[in-house]
Amino acid sequence: MSKQKFISYLPNDQPPWGEMILLGFQHVLTMFPATVLVALLVGFDVGTVLAVSGLATIAALLLSKYWIGDFIPLYYGSSFSYITATITLTGAEFGSYAGKDLVSLAQVGIVATGIINILVGFLIAKVGKEGLDKVLPPVLTGSVALVIGVTLGGAAMDMAQSNWMVAIVTLLITVLFSVYMRGKGFFGLLPILAGAVGGYLFAAIFYSSSMDYSGIAAASFFRIPKFTLPAFGHPRAFESIAAIAIIAIATIPESTAHLYQISLYVDELADEMGRERYHLSKSIGKNLVLDGLGDFINGMFGGVAGTNYGENNSLMAITHNYSGPVLIMAGVIAILLGFIGTLAAIVSSIPLAVTGGLAIFLFGVIGMQGIALIQSEKVNLFDSRQLSIGAVVTVIAIGAQVIGGGNVPLNATSALIGIFPNGLPGIATGAVAGILLNLIFILFPLKEE
Repeated sequence: MSKQKFISYLPNDQPPWGEMILLGFQHVLTMFPATVLVALLVGFDVGTVLAVSGLATIAALLLSKYWIGDFIPLYYGSSFSYITATITLTGAEFGSYAGKDLVSLAQVGIVATGIINILVGFLIAKVGKEGLDKVLPPVLTGSVALVIGVTLGGAAMDMAQSNWMVAIVTLLITVLFSVYMRGKGFFGLLPILAGAVGGYLFAAIFYSSSMDYSGIAAASFFRIPKFTLPAFGHPRAFESIAAIAIIAIATIPESTAHLYQISLYVDELADEMGRERYHLSKSIGKNLVLDGLGDFINGMFGGVAGTNYGENNSLMAITHNYSGPVLIMAGVIAILLGFIGTLAAIVSSIPLAVTGGLAIFLFGVIGMQGIALIQSEKVNLFDSRQLSIGAVVTVIAIGAQVIGGGNVPLNATSALIGIFPNGLPGIATGAVAGILLNLIFILFPLKEE
């Protein structure tokens, strides 16, 4: 008999259509802030980025169901790791479209990133999870997940400080709803939606002068996103590949960590429900292929480079809703948002402080899931090798955030300054350092006493 008392969904479960729409919208609401922010930062069309992320997610989910027989419940969207490299090519100013030519140039590197992920995924699928664990041990992937959450903390606080009272109210509603409404029926699965709506209403009532509804009135109901093709023949195409594709070294461990986290939580929920475990972590190579497929689709049609979303993983961990069909519904809604200007304008009217309140919770959960991964894999942090890898990854990534805004500063005479004028991406650099350190330990193992 099942021990489960709450409404929860495993990857292959399909809720009723009404629930699917609401739960799917909550996923979109969760991915929307980061997706839009990245698009605005790198100069890509927001509607295009939304629509293509939905297409990439649907394609990856359907392929996972066909390939392994189970949905891998992940949403495939943008990644902050690629922002600096992409801006280097587009020269974008916040909120302005960089232009078709520069966006198409950046797309070349995004397509290359997808191909790299696909090749690495097939390689890992061949050598197996054990082989991957040697190259990307749990202490590395867990530490990467931890620093992603921690380094995003600054972005969350920046958004929240636009109106601390609204942000705090939003955060409290979200946290309290996720704790005290858990097990109270279907609405217990909607803490992020509840926090967003509650924060929005609070801002509208008490800070009405700061609300801006002009975008809703001005928006056309129907719009065509600015779909573009990659400029493979561009004279700077190789520069695009070198600048963007190398960042995959950060998103491969990130994607790996996300799958490990989801696999852990899905199997624990399956145990609670008295149902068979999914063991999604065994499909780590195939997951990277799906991740690469997502980037390939983004690169081909005008979306930004990325990986599967830690924010949506956090949402699933909070709500115990891992339904693949719900994520497909989220993909459909994201596509509609790309074409329906009014819907996008309504969501865009959410005050920045509300987004900040949600982000404090979601980004924090990403970091805590990294710690959960390290604990679940029984990583021995009294082992000097494991401790060294975790320490190096953590300090480089967080240190880069503190001193370089997320980048490791380079000397003006460095050969890499042309590719990374703003410095090396901190998370990618920390991940590479951890991988190289782990490689040293593999090549020169300690002799057993």
